[in-house]
Amino acid sequence: MSFTSVVKNELSKLEIDKIEAITELSAILRNNAVIDKNIKISTENASVARHIFKLFKDLYDISFKITVRQGYNYNKNYIYILETNKNMDIIKDLDLNDIVPSDYIVGDDTLKRAYIRGLFIASGSINDPKKSRYHLEIIVDNLEYANYINDLLNSYYLNSKVIRRDNRFMIYIKEAEKIGDFLRMIGAINALLYYEDIRIYRDHKNMTNRINNCEQANVDKIIMTASNQVNDIELIREKAGLELLDDKCYLAATYRLKYREVSLTELSEIMTIETGNSITKSGLHHRFNKIKELANRLREKDN
Repeated sequence: MSFTSVVKNELSKLEIDKIEAITELSAILRNNAVIDKNIKISTENASVARHIFKLFKDLYDISFKITVRQGYNYNKNYIYILETNKNMDIIKDLDLNDIVPSDYIVGDDTLKRAYIRGLFIASGSINDPKKSRYHLEIIVDNLEYANYINDLLNSYYLNSKVIRRDNRFMIYIKEAEKIGDFLRMIGAINALLYYEDIRIYRDHKNMTNRINNCEQANVDKIIMTASNQVNDIELIREKAGLELLDDKCYLAATYRLKYREVSLTELSEIMTIETGNSITKSGLHHRFNKIKELANRLREKDN
């Protein structure tokens, strides 16, 4: 079962009052119903089908004709088709004639959340957090409506965005933390707990990998720097002799040849202990720069 189905199953089992039910049903029908002579709703989720059936039964005492068909997609999931006669009073009550819902449908925070919940049940999907990327999307058929939904989501600081997809419009959220906020907002608490557990595990694993990568990069950098310094020193010894160096650079060169793979920090500590004179990392860095300049001059002379 996909994570989207898990979320929708949980949402379809929430206990909601009559006013919330009207708002939620308005969003479901606005985004997942064909209304002509009849009202027809299709879904691949059996729990969602039962939920819609119950909402209509409780609110309007109307029963649907239910047909189950096998889908034609790759997974061949069953499709549940709910169909009933068109009823203008219900359409008016659910505010389905306008592009965006009226104030009485989304009149307060509770109803806004109910509307978004119904919208997700109808046309939303969310990636399993175990997968490589975080992604939540809702597909709608109208740009004005898409912008309205986008503004509604962003009133909860979810950083959603709108993009055209073929002849439809997708409102999406990419940030892991914001997707968690979305699940909390619509009441999918069990899905949220699962999501956050996986997200924390992934974030911890990614941070560990980043730390290991940084440490390895630092080791590689130390080895490369030390190797370049050894090459410069050996070039000078071969071409002109280390006696060409001043006393401080000569001392640094002899210690580098003795300790070929240690960092500058470690080398400065070793030299300080063995010579009894304080030698800082920056001072040592300055000496190796002078050695490098001399080695480069010798290379240029050969060329």
